[in-house]
Amino acid sequence: MAELKGKILAGKILVEPLAAEETTVSGIIIPDSAKEKPLRGKVVLTGSDKTDEPMEIKAGDTVFYGKYSGTELNIEGEDYLLMSQSDVLYFV
Repeated sequence: MAELKGKILAGKILVEPLAAEETTVSGIIIPDSAKEKPLRGKVVLTGSDKTDEPMEIKAGDTVFYGKYSGTELNIEGEDYLLMSQSDVLYFV
């Protein structure tokens, strides 16, 4: 991952999706055509607090989000998702 510089608007986060699972728990290899879109990722950049909503997520957190959340972006050859903090279902 390249060192990203820039600003994100208030209440928004930039997420790098983590790779989809390659095998099932029982060891069956999942072909590319059957893989689901990743539903978790690592936060790369965060915006500032919104007036009515403090920014609770910080860079480096792992987040879980809905299947159709965010806008897909390709920055310097890397895929990212830009989404609102409110699109995050759970974070660690």
